[in-house]
Amino acid sequence: METRHLRYFVAVAEERHFGRAAQRLHMAQPPLSQQIKQLEEQLGTPLFERTTRKVELTPAGELLLERGRRILQDLEELESDVAQVGAGAAGVLRVGFSGSATYRLLPPLVQKARRELPGLKLSVHGEMLTPQMVADLEEGRLDVAVLRPPVDSPEVDLAFLDQDRLVAALPADSPWAERSQLDLADLAGESFVGYPAQSVVTRIFREACHREGFTPRVVQEASETSTLLALVAAGMGLALVPMTTRRFAFQGIVFRPVRNAPPVDLAVAWRHGAQTPLVRRFLALFDTVSAPAHDGAAAPRAAQPPAVVRTQPVKEPTRED
Repeated sequence: METRHLRYFVAVAEERHFGRAAQRLHMAQPPLSQQIKQLEEQLGTPLFERTTRKVELTPAGELLLERGRRILQDLEELESDVAQVGAGAAGVLRVGFSGSATYRLLPPLVQKARRELPGLKLSVHGEMLTPQMVADLEEGRLDVAVLRPPVDSPEVDLAFLDQDRLVAALPADSPWAERSQLDLADLAGESFVGYPAQSVVTRIFREACHREGFTPRVVQEASETSTLLALVAAGMGLALVPMTTRRFAFQGIVFRPVRNAPPVDLAVAWRHGAQTPLVRRFLALFDTVSAPAHDGAAAPRAAQPPAVVRTQPVKEPTRED
């Protein structure tokens, strides 16, 4: 199957009309019809049901449209990336961010990259889970990841960025919102919403609850921090989230410190042996970038490029945000 055949097919499938598709492709209708016929002969199945009134997709055509759009999009991105590098750009980096780090570090990091690495093109993937980011680093689908350690892959190096604490996110009308500070044990009978079971925050939260003598009742999970807070605002339950999540201006939510809440770490990671000059220049940005906390205080960060930590396999499941 040639790329031009795929482009012709997608145009006809989206327009549901050979004449309009021909106009969109800036070609005559008869050659377009012939190209689609050749494609159907090559695939050995009809892609369209044609009548005098309409053109509809067959089940095979529906499948080809779904997959074909993705293929054409990938080709366009590839062409763009190659053109960027060919035009003298520094290169392309694929970067993943976990949970609240997407909102906390991504904006200032992108701003600094635009100033100091103007030829860099970033392909950013936000609100990712650490296990997926680790797998993507190992398999070369990501170049850098901002995640919650520990990481149990010997193929991944990481450097500590800073530490956060968990705070309680409460519906504004919750009785607990009247307190200035909470004890975790006081919340034993409450309903919680949280990140998926494999996340760092969930893991640390559950361990802290067990130390206080209870198992939390989690009624709903959400991978995205914004969705999690929306569930809290809707009154579905309470949540323990990283302190920097207070940067979200969600109506109907209040945040309260938890006296015995444990800390959570944040680190930047890359594949061992794959620290190219471009990756090194990008990692150096983390030395000076900072994201102000909700109350205006600067978020903690390393005063100089943090030391590289070689990860070691651990027996417990990987934690993540």
